[in-house]
Amino acid sequence: MNGELFAGYPTTRVDEAVGPDGRLRNGWAGMAAALERLGSAGLVAAAADLGARRRERGVAVSAWVDGRQELRPVPLDPVPRVLDAGTWAALSGGVAQRHRALNAFLADVYRPAGRRRGDPDRAAEIVRAGMVPDWPAAHGPGRDPGPVPRAWPGQPRATVAAADVVRGADGRWLVTRDALQVPSGIGYALADRESARAATPELFAGLGSRLVDPADAVPLLRGALAAAAPPACTGAPRIAVLTQGESDGAWFEHQVLAEALGAPLVRAGDLWPRGDGGVEVAVDGGRLPVDVLYRRFDDALLGAYPTGVGLPLESGLTEAVRAGRLGLANVPGNGIADDAAGYAWVPAMIRFYLGEEPLLDSARTWVLADPSAWAAVRDRLHELEVQEVAGYGGRGVVHGPACSAAELAALREEIAAAPHRFVAREPVEPSTAPTLVDGVLRPRPVDLRVFSVAGTTTTTLPVALTRVAPEAAPVRVGVPGGGSKDTWLLR
Repeated sequence: MNGELFAGYPTTRVDEAVGPDGRLRNGWAGMAAALERLGSAGLVAAAADLGARRRERGVAVSAWVDGRQELRPVPLDPVPRVLDAGTWAALSGGVAQRHRALNAFLADVYRPAGRRRGDPDRAAEIVRAGMVPDWPAAHGPGRDPGPVPRAWPGQPRATVAAADVVRGADGRWLVTRDALQVPSGIGYALADRESARAATPELFAGLGSRLVDPADAVPLLRGALAAAAPPACTGAPRIAVLTQGESDGAWFEHQVLAEALGAPLVRAGDLWPRGDGGVEVAVDGGRLPVDVLYRRFDDALLGAYPTGVGLPLESGLTEAVRAGRLGLANVPGNGIADDAAGYAWVPAMIRFYLGEEPLLDSARTWVLADPSAWAAVRDRLHELEVQEVAGYGGRGVVHGPACSAAELAALREEIAAAPHRFVAREPVEPSTAPTLVDGVLRPRPVDLRVFSVAGTTTTTLPVALTRVAPEAAPVRVGVPGGGSKDTWLLR
């Protein structure tokens, strides 16, 4: 392999640019040539430019540490990630398929067709068919009967969804997580392209229409949000973005999305009841009626914030939806479909609701509430990853191969005491991609978040977010955390 930048590049069999033989993979020759023209000094300068631009733009996430909110900039690597048209078509089809099946599951769980109060068997249809056990559908920690009336009849409960995918060691793409509650990342992906075009225009030269513009996702997102308007809405639906405010970790993204959609960004206190049962929002000293709220607000916090008249936000939203005057996107209560246990049943959902085979694979998963599953993995915890089901404490992933014998023994005792709280998975080692590290290119693990919307149809958005691990060590299933890359989707 020729070129200064890739000289001495460590090869792995899962690197997306360089094969185990040290040669560039198909589709990477053009990018490698463009990077070589920039050279190491040019890439270092571009990285500095990116950092300055993003600090000025405020591209950051925040977290609460010891009671204080800390902002963390999201660095952008100057080397893009390239996905060819065939790869993107396969990912798009698989992500949209999962979204359709998960929305069908939510409809089945919360409002099954034909279920009446007096029915002797009130189980969801997928449970009656024997495809999914009763407990995850009826008693899973993410199930919340309260949000049932916060969707108008027939409304898809997940207007916006995301799927985290990685390319495994064998080249197959695996879904590691579905996000159906308040999925984030679209705004960051839009900001990544804005930053990259400004800092590395040389890399974009000559691409023309071959490169998909992430901004093409905005009209599709707007259309799906408009489709969430209740049937009583006449004329063009009026949309607002509902945010918790500066205390939300994705506050930057909320601003980007509101700007891109041309919609007001409002807080709970900006919402006021209308005489017809709907809501209006306070904007620039006036009030505007709203038909759809793009909810960037965690389910658990809806009761903690008051509207403009002092009513709890969840009560005000429920009343407006029941009056047929408001649509929520997304509808609260979707945690039952995207928790760690729900993930295990998505292939069954696809087969049951759609009559199709899954287009994308999932990591092999054992739901330990099943005694046979716990028996199968009890002596394999040193090989697996263990995750607590959402709602039972929010604990993260425990990577068995990294645990000591004492830690594994303690984990085994904890699971044995309450196996329904846990799932186990086969670890997934994601692919790596060339990343600028201390002035040279080095492989770093990456994952990909792909977004889809359900309106009149379910469509994958032409935008994706690549996240980069900060170290060379394998990424655990979930979010690498550390930085991002501009993701190039090629036609």
